[in-house]
Order: sequence, then structure tokens, then C-alpha cells
Amino acid sequence: MTVYIVSDLHGASDKLKKAVPEGGVLILLGDLINFLDYQSLSGILSEVFSPESVAEVVRLRTQGHPLAARKVMRARSAGREEEVSTEIGRRVGAQYEEVFAALPDPTYLILGNVDSPELAHELARVTPAVTDADSRTFVLDGERFGFAGGALPSPLNVPGEITVAEMRSKLERLGQVDVLCSHIPPALPELCFDTRAGRGERGSKDLLEYIRDVQPRRAYFGHVHQPLVSSLSVGRTLCVNVGHFRSTGRAWPHRSGEAG
Repeated sequence: MTVYIVSDLHGASDKLKKAVPEGGVLILLGDLINFLDYQSLSGILSEVFSPESVAEVVRLRTQGHPLAARKVMRARSAGREEEVSTEIGRRVGAQYEEVFAALPDPTYLILGNVDSPELAHELARVTPAVTDADSRTFVLDGERFGFAGGALPSPLNVPGEITVAEMRSKLERLGQVDVLCSHIPPALPELCFDTRAGRGERGSKDLLEYIRDVQPRRAYFGHVHQPLVSSLSVGRTLCVNVGHFRSTGRAWPHRSGEAG
């Protein structure tokens, strides 16, 4: 059995079949849909709003002004709020259905910051290939994997964010694991800094504390699309950003018992 780790799918479900060979186990670390790709300006927002509006949102968010970006979207929706909300909801639902239909059997899933938890959890319940792994442990190929999904609060205030207390509670339920899987990184500047955005994303101090205390062999995560450092060791634990799958199309192969 080979376990493949993917994060930040962002709608690129067509690439999964090539990235995860038949018979492989997929661990999916969140951000399933493509709400807005900052590089190509594609995504659900681009299908609903004008290219000029989306470019302005990307510019503002990249410069660290998420509230101003939100005001732009509100202004472009003025007078047709219900229509815009319905259309976005329809496209979000359609994209989730497309993603879940493409997930291999078996898939172990947690969610990221841009995910819609209620919809994703419902689809996971009715998709036999998918296991909702959040806050749970599973033995895969002889190693115990623990899962802690979600992202911590940010100015974006998106649906997949959870509180610090909720993240801590998830980790407390895991106990001892060989492999830790999360959407966000532990709170280390090198792992949290996004070189394209030119700023640090929010990592978790509780994830870092868990890693230092438990010392799993591996800690896998995503969230930071262009990290300053893709991997580093914290004691005996190798912390690995498995990459922005929408851009790379590559899954990270985990090999049980591999040294280092």
C-alpha cells in the first residue's frame, strides 16, 4: 500500500487519477474547490463577477487588504445580492459534486479554510469512497495517522476557519500518532511565509506544541502555496508542506517506516 498526500486541490480533480495510481490511498488535506486562483484569476468568483472586479480583489488581498477586497465584492453585488448568492452557491455545490465524484477509494479527508464544511461533510457521508477523518486516527500501512482539519481565524473570515480552542481540542483527541495531517502548518515562520504574497499565513501554535511533545515521524500540511521552506525538522519530526496541488498536479508519496 502506498499513501499519497494532496493538499489545496482547488478544483483540480481531473489531475487526481494520474497523481494517485490505482490501489493507492489518498489523504486529502483540504481546500477542495477553486473559489479564486490568484495566478490564473480563474474560479467561481471569476464566473460570477467581471474580470476587472476579480483583478481588483486579487490586488487588494495580495497587498494585505482583505476587508477592502470584500467591499469591492459588496459594491459589485449591490442590488442583486440574492441573485449573486444563489449563483455562487450553485457553482460551489456543482464543483463539490465534481470533486467528490473523482476521489479514489479510499480517500481520507479533512477540510481547509476555503471549504464549506456543511456541504463537504454531507457529501462525505454519502460517498462510500470517502472517510471524514477530522479529529480521528487510522492505522494505514502499519502507522497511526492523526488528522486535524480547518484553519485559524483570519481577516477573510471564511467558512473553513475554526477557533484556537477547537484546534486544540482536535489535537487532544489524537493521542500518540506516527503521522500528523493538518491543513495549516505549525506556527514556524519559515513554514508559514508565502513568497508570492510576501507575508506569513497563520500557523498553529498548538500544532507546533503537539509536534514537539509527541514527535510524530512526519507532519504533513498545505495551505501556504509558495512557502519559503517546504520542509524542516522539529526534533525527530519532519514537517512537510506537500504542495499546491492545483499548480503542481503532484501527490506526495508517503512511505511507511522511511527514515528521516
